Amino acid sequence: MSKIRALLFDLDGTLIDSEKFHFDCWNEFLQEYGVRLEFKDWIANYAGIPLPKNAKTIIDKYKIDADLSTFINQREQLTLYGFEHKDIELMPFALDFVRFFYEKGLTLAVVTASPRADVEAVFKRNGLAKYFTLFVTRTDVSKSKPDPESYNVCVEKLGFAKEECLVFEDTINGVKSAVAAGITCYAIQNNVRAHLKLKIADELFLSFANVKDFILEKGII
Repeated sequence: MSKIRALLFDLDGTLIDSEKFHFDCWNEFLQEYGVRLEFKDWIANYAGIPLPKNAKTIIDKYKIDADLSTFINQREQLTLYGFEHKDIELMPFALDFVRFFYEKGLTLAVVTASPRADVEAVFKRNGLAKYFTLFVTRTDVSKSKPDPESYNVCVEKLGFAKEECLVFEDTINGVKSAVAAGITCYAIQNNVRAHLKLKIADELFLSFANVKDFILEKGII
């Protein structure tokens, strides 16, 4: 295995602890339609899936009488407002991990199924944009995760070989995207019940602290 030169991070649920934020946004938005999602259902069936696909699933499942494009646009505006006005916590040990490998001279990038406006709002508030060379968002591709396009675009723009890159994801769609692109993928998920689904990842970890120890012990970087 070549020495790793670039680290590619998913955003929601990997770098930032935003799954509860998205869940709350959906329930706030769906109040007017008389629909309420349960958190277990959200984690099992919606987390890690792009908003437009979730919107269609919800409209179909709950037989909501709404124009899909308008429904998606209104829901995305609510998300953007939230990201602009609320501080979203980082996942455990994520900041230490990012700083450590940034100072080691690695190139860091974000590859996310979120739209660019949301990503810019998040990083404007948390001040971490300085650590990242590139952001590839849903806005920048025609096919979002689990399609490999976003990771292929990222690697091409960075100019590294895929063997020199390492991906961090937390959901099955994200892992499938990285695997389909042919890039080594580490899944980071503190919910051990989700580990069975994530077994297609090259390695599975509970936190970034565990990943850091593993990388240093194995001399991967």
